[in-house]
Amino acid sequence: MKKYILPSVTIVCLLVGFLIGNAISNKANAQRFYIQNGQLFSQPDSKIDQLLLLMQRLYVDELDLDSITEEAVRDVVSKLDPHSAYIPKEDLEMVNSELSASFSGIGVQFNIQNDTVNIVAVIPGGPSEHVGLLAGDKIIEVDDSVFVGNRINNERVMHTLRGEKGTKVKLGVVRYGTPETLYYTVTRGDIPIHSIDAKFIWDSEHGGKVGFVRVNKFGQNTYDEFISALGVLRGQGATSFIIDLRENSGGFMDQAIKMANEFLDAGDMIVYSEGRSYPRFEAKANGTGRFRNVPLIVLIDNFSASASEIFAGAMQDNDRATIIGRRSFGKGLVQQQMPFSDGSAIRLTVARYYTPSGRCIQKPYSMGKQEDYEKDIIDRYEHGEFFSADSIHYSDTTLYYTKQGRVVRGGGGIMPDIFVGRDTSLYTAYFNRVANRAYTYQFAYQYTDKHRKQLEQFKNWRSLETYLNQANWLPEFVAYCKDKGVEPDEKQIAISKPLIQRLINAYIVRNILGDDGFFPLFERDDEISQKAIQYLTK
Repeated sequence: MKKYILPSVTIVCLLVGFLIGNAISNKANAQRFYIQNGQLFSQPDSKIDQLLLLMQRLYVDELDLDSITEEAVRDVVSKLDPHSAYIPKEDLEMVNSELSASFSGIGVQFNIQNDTVNIVAVIPGGPSEHVGLLAGDKIIEVDDSVFVGNRINNERVMHTLRGEKGTKVKLGVVRYGTPETLYYTVTRGDIPIHSIDAKFIWDSEHGGKVGFVRVNKFGQNTYDEFISALGVLRGQGATSFIIDLRENSGGFMDQAIKMANEFLDAGDMIVYSEGRSYPRFEAKANGTGRFRNVPLIVLIDNFSASASEIFAGAMQDNDRATIIGRRSFGKGLVQQQMPFSDGSAIRLTVARYYTPSGRCIQKPYSMGKQEDYEKDIIDRYEHGEFFSADSIHYSDTTLYYTKQGRVVRGGGGIMPDIFVGRDTSLYTAYFNRVANRAYTYQFAYQYTDKHRKQLEQFKNWRSLETYLNQANWLPEFVAYCKDKGVEPDEKQIAISKPLIQRLINAYIVRNILGDDGFFPLFERDDEISQKAIQYLTK
């Protein structure tokens, strides 16, 4: 009997197990499949997928599910932190090109005035220069179609002028002094995107030469451009440096790390980052930097963010540079871009980064409250933070310490070692009206266009500025603004005259000599730059 009992029990157990497994499987299958019109359909796991499938199969009217899905994805991502972002397919190339090394286009800088595209500058060596386009030309036709009017905007112009390398675009332009429309066929080519706005030498009061480098973004080639600029300035005799990161909104973290490495000793922490599913990453200096011992100042302001704050934080926490300016933006989140199958992408926040002292400089935010987050800069201004360090509120009360034991604060941007408030003594209601409406910029371009032949005789910004100061264009500017609806106020104009003169002179110089002429002139009278020079020359 015993030899029959054991096999029988085993068979019974197998049968029971089979029945239980079959019941579980049937229950699962009941959730995963359904029958409609005699056809078997799979049931998605996700509630969102289930909803879309039901809408596709059962909704009373035909639906554009692609459009609905786009809106749903945008809405979901908007519920996250302020820096996670969905990028539609049609915008992805433009967004990625902002930080790339180059893009394909015709090679001009432009602005739009009176519903017309005006060429401000032609990029040397680019496709437009090769065919003979000139600064001051006005584009009125593209591929035999009229290209003027109130529908013209920056996005449309860039979309039209950029394109695949090797493709052609026919432009009709109006040129000052030439009555007929001129036509040029331009073959699009690679146009480099530069991260360094300008590099130049300032002679200090004590005989030393100060190298000034302005970095506008952290793109693919930023480090290479940066180290080249430092080398050129050192070759011209620079013994100290000012790195200007104002209005630099960031970019690639690795470029900021490489830049910081040039100034730090071996083993110095540059930055570290970590997240829930993102392993801790540490970046430390390797000791090969070529500028570890030069005096250094870093300039920041309320719009310096992300990679700019990584660089400034590394210099401050290692006591390697003096930070001058105003509190930075406060972006301490790391995004990773991931593509979708339809060509769109998402930039998803995956980690937070921390300065060497342990500070997370990300300012406070509430999930899904994008408008409140963007309003923070306005709130700072209204609370007086742009003018006085005493008005700054710190959300993190923890005290952090630099390499040499100095106290630094976290929880919302990098606080400079030397705060410089905005000087509004020259600001008047008249100046605010003409500047906010861009009349200073527009007048400078029109003045340049009208006097281009005379202005192009000058090959450096100092001689051109001297000429402009003698030209006495201010009455012409006042008349120009009056035609635009801004009545003159002689008292206010007298107060703001140095500011108006500095701004318009700098714009005119830029139209003729580019950024290499603009920034030395513009920064000479800037309060933050002046403070940096004073500090270096002590």
